[in-house]
Amino acid sequence: MIEIAEKDLLQQYASDNYSGICPEALYAMESANRGHVTSYGDDPWTARASDAFRHLFETDCEVFFVFNGTAANSLALASLCQSYHSVICSDRSHVETDECGAPEFFSNGSKLMAAPSQNGKLTPEAIREMATKRRDIHYPKARAVTLTQSTETGRVYTLKELGEIAAVCRAQGLKLHMDGARFANACASLGCSPAEMSWKSGVDVLCFGGTKNGMAIGEAVLFFDRALAADFEYRCKQAGQLASKMRFLSAPWVGMLESGAWLRNAEHANRCARQFALLIDAIPGVEIAHPVEANAVFVEASEEIFGALRARGWKFYNFIGGAARFMFAWDSDRKRMEALSRDLFECATAAADSISR
Repeated sequence: MIEIAEKDLLQQYASDNYSGICPEALYAMESANRGHVTSYGDDPWTARASDAFRHLFETDCEVFFVFNGTAANSLALASLCQSYHSVICSDRSHVETDECGAPEFFSNGSKLMAAPSQNGKLTPEAIREMATKRRDIHYPKARAVTLTQSTETGRVYTLKELGEIAAVCRAQGLKLHMDGARFANACASLGCSPAEMSWKSGVDVLCFGGTKNGMAIGEAVLFFDRALAADFEYRCKQAGQLASKMRFLSAPWVGMLESGAWLRNAEHANRCARQFALLIDAIPGVEIAHPVEANAVFVEASEEIFGALRARGWKFYNFIGGAARFMFAWDSDRKRMEALSRDLFECATAAADSISR
């Protein structure tokens, strides 16, 4: 038996990837583990999960299952672009800051064109400027736009913002891709349906994240324009994303979607983020860097405060812009959050006392 120290099992807030598997996803995986079924996606679990997505999104979309978000985003963008094309993104988007060049790699060279943004959000004006500033043959031809929803700074594109972006994309002949690693959190934040926040707002391709929402592994790629999905299964195979035992990628989605856990989990994570923000709001020397709109809280404080907090065993990342990021998950615990806020208060108070002396 593997022995793991109790301190290593304590809940942390560095990432929503730290969490375990939620009961609905785990039960579906256990159910899929009974007996033998056909491999490579030709199984009842994959068919059932695909139909569950079509029901949830109120449309007959093409659905594919891959292992992780990097592959989902990169292969989706590659399906939209030739090697001489470009993809317009925010300079703080996940594809720009955290994909290790994978979108360029899988598209055989399509260039990411990063537009400056203060809060991680692209604007229609930025898209129009990037798409029109050069159209000569010596420059990559703009082909697609990608949005991170919710953004890397925890912000959420409203339906109005999505509609305005989609209108610019249509006017410029651009396809619209959404990196929805935290798509569920954005839906919970806006109180809107998945359909309203995707194809009804003009999104052509969506990568719907499961890993950060209570699953062990797996993302879904949804093509609302079926023509864009031509040969996508070949891209998945070539990229090592075609699971031989596909039911273990797709079955958790059955549990998540049919039970409604995908939304309950996101609502809980968002609620915990808001509660944590309230707990730390009045701490001297501590500022919340961005409005809390999904399941992330970004905190600004001195390195002395952050160092003291880490010394007490807390894990977190210094993220874009230097703020510390605290992420909340489907199983975030109120008492553990309160312990973090108390420690942050004590560390900030000690830092203030040392300055006054």
